[in-house]
Amino acid sequence: MAQVRMPHSKEAASAMNREAYNRIAPQWHLARSTFGKRERLYLEALLAAVPVGATVLDLGCGTGRPMAEYIVGQGRRVRGIDQSEAMLAFARQLLPDEQWLLASMERCDPGRGYHGALLWDSLFHLPRAEHEPILAKVALGLVPGGRLMLTVGGSAQPAFTDAMFDQEFFYDSNTPEETEGILGRLGCRPILAEFMELPDGGRNKGRYAIVAEKA
Repeated sequence: MAQVRMPHSKEAASAMNREAYNRIAPQWHLARSTFGKRERLYLEALLAAVPVGATVLDLGCGTGRPMAEYIVGQGRRVRGIDQSEAMLAFARQLLPDEQWLLASMERCDPGRGYHGALLWDSLFHLPRAEHEPILAKVALGLVPGGRLMLTVGGSAQPAFTDAMFDQEFFYDSNTPEETEGILGRLGCRPILAEFMELPDGGRNKGRYAIVAEKA
């Protein structure tokens, strides 16, 4: 595989991922139809703080499967935001009665008054300098006692690119400890935090899951 040049700016990184997700949307929709590992447990921990009929923000929602689909099936509403037009087309077809907004995570206005928020396998597609500002606006719109659920990389690594479905994607992340520090500054206390995948010293940089509650 030809060597891929690293994006030179946050706008270039965002564009790389948007174009790649647009290309793989049909494959992604088929492959991402069910929960992996302990994902359902994390989502149920989040939904425990979300009343029936209340809204969950899904930032980087993709095609709506399996997260948004499960949330709606449990009697809650979804406000999904994604920058990939092709991914959102699947989400709108799957769950036509929910809110689907085309916007990047770093530029969107997530709104206010939601009882839960997901940033699942999405935040680490942006340069780490963007993570705290994004988490800050998500936490601001979250009601007191609401919960947010996210994944971050599992180790200290420089930004990198990697291939998925033969398309190149950008990745960057704060460490789990740094992310928990950010959440603490935003008034959010982790109630569940664990490695989903341990770093192996090679291609797998690790993956860490957090469910946190806003004071």
